[in-house]
Amino acid sequence: MTTSPNPTITEKQSNIIPFLPTGNFYFSYGIQAFKKRRFDSAVKWLKKAIELSPDEPLYPCQLSVVYTEVGSYHAANQVLSDVVANFGEEYVDCYYLMANNYAHLGLLSDAKKYAEKYMARAKEGDFEEAASQLIEMLDSLEEDEAENDYAFEDEDELILYQETAFYHLEHEEWEEALPVLHEMMQLFPEFTLAKHQYAYALFNSGNEEEAIDLERKWLETDDKDIHSHVNLATFYLQNDQREAAFQHIEPLRNVFPMHEHQKLAVAETLTRAGYYEEAVERFRGLKNKIVVGRRGYYKWFSIASYQTGKPSRALQLWEKGCKQFPHLSEEGGPWIHQ
Repeated sequence: MTTSPNPTITEKQSNIIPFLPTGNFYFSYGIQAFKKRRFDSAVKWLKKAIELSPDEPLYPCQLSVVYTEVGSYHAANQVLSDVVANFGEEYVDCYYLMANNYAHLGLLSDAKKYAEKYMARAKEGDFEEAASQLIEMLDSLEEDEAENDYAFEDEDELILYQETAFYHLEHEEWEEALPVLHEMMQLFPEFTLAKHQYAYALFNSGNEEEAIDLERKWLETDDKDIHSHVNLATFYLQNDQREAAFQHIEPLRNVFPMHEHQKLAVAETLTRAGYYEEAVERFRGLKNKIVVGRRGYYKWFSIASYQTGKPSRALQLWEKGCKQFPHLSEEGGPWIHQ
């Protein structure tokens, strides 16, 4: 009996066209994930797209946008710098994107430089209006800072109050600091740092609920106030209310202040919260000699260094801090703080 031949499995397999994903395939997945705010997935798919299509500049540019969205401004600018280096300066949009990232980082001179670079090279570019507004904002910030510096330049009385309050705070003399700060709040209401220092001293003197209520009230007025977030994060952490603390820590992880004392406050808070790698980066960015010489700088930079596997640097910082602030030696060392 004769039977008709059936194709073998091997023959069937030979008729199947294998699916080979392209860079565009992964790119489309990356865009979908980005729109759904699944940023980790977006980064994964976009990196695959770049790997398969290294000659396509659109893919790394989109990756930089994802990094910007999650606050990884340094990473975003590294990607954009690579695009310009690899594909040429005709990709002028990169300059605006870099300017925007530098502005978020608080690096105003770099932000202005790249915004002006974009304006000089772009011919009716998509970001022309945004770049122009960014330059105006940066110019305004520079003027405000200059005016503020001038406004306080001759305020000998304010300086005297500042130095007195600073001494008490650095030496944890809370009861002595409170009346000085209270007077500052009455005499110099425009010097807003005093009220946050007052709340901090209040909390540490045992009036915890009052201090928290004050900061929560001030935060309702300005929900982006860095010092309110810093103080509330610190207060909640000290009370082991970590869930409440992280509502204020998360905003701080994505903010890069212009002023040195704010930079220090954020770095200290990130250390308290256990974000040691991020804290070390913030500490390393501090340049102002007055800020670098503070008790909090030595203590918390030492702790962050120790927790990131740099015990020698930690010990060096701790010893320097103990020389200037002998009471610091009573806290044992950076290895005590976990």
